[in-house]
Amino acid sequence: MQFRRLRVPDAYEFSPRAFPDDRGLFVAPFQDDVFRAAAGHPLRLGQANHSVSRRGTIRGLHFADTPPGQAKYIYCPRGSLLDVVVDLRVGSPTFGQWDAVVLDSREFRAMYLAEGLGHGFAALEDDTVMSYFCSEPYNPTGEHGITPLDPTLALPWPTDIEPVLSDKDRNAPTLAEAVDRGLLPVYADCVAYYDKLRSAN
Repeated sequence: MQFRRLRVPDAYEFSPRAFPDDRGLFVAPFQDDVFRAAAGHPLRLGQANHSVSRRGTIRGLHFADTPPGQAKYIYCPRGSLLDVVVDLRVGSPTFGQWDAVVLDSREFRAMYLAEGLGHGFAALEDDTVMSYFCSEPYNPTGEHGITPLDPTLALPWPTDIEPVLSDKDRNAPTLAEAVDRGLLPVYADCVAYYDKLRSAN
C-alpha cells in the first residue's frame, strides 16, 4: 500500500494493491503500518459506519467539535463516489480549501481525514456503499455541518446528476455563516490535539 498527502494538510489518500484471481479478489483497504507512517499515530476506532446511497446523493459537509473531534478512514466497497475534504479549521493556512478523490470498488483507494476537517461525498452510481471508521462515537451535540452547495466553496460535485440531499444538509449554514456563529474548529486546537496523539504513540 502507498499513501500520499493531499493538498489539505492532515488528509491522506491510501492506495492498496488488489489481488484478483479466478475466485474473485482480495484487497486490504486499511493497513496499520502504512497508516502509522502517514498519520504518525495508530488509527483509533470508536465507531464503524456503513451507508448505501443512490446515484446523485450528496452527504455532508460534516465535522465535529475538536477536541476530540472525529477522524475518519473511508473506503468504497461497492460502486463509486467522489469523496471531498474541506479545511474548516479557522486559522489554518489552507482554510476553505478542498481536495477530492474518487473512491470505488475497482481500485479500493481510501481516505483519511483528521479531526477538524470537513467531509462530504457524492454517490456516482446507484447502490454505492461507503464504509468508514471513526475515531470517536457519534456525538449528536458535537456534530455540525456546512451546506455542500455553498457557492464560495465551489466543490466539484458532478454537474450531470441532480443532487439529492437531506433537508439537514441542504439547510446547513454556509462557511461564512459558520464562521460568524463560531461553529468551526480552531486550527491551533486541532494541531495541539494531533501532537498529543503522536506523542502518545
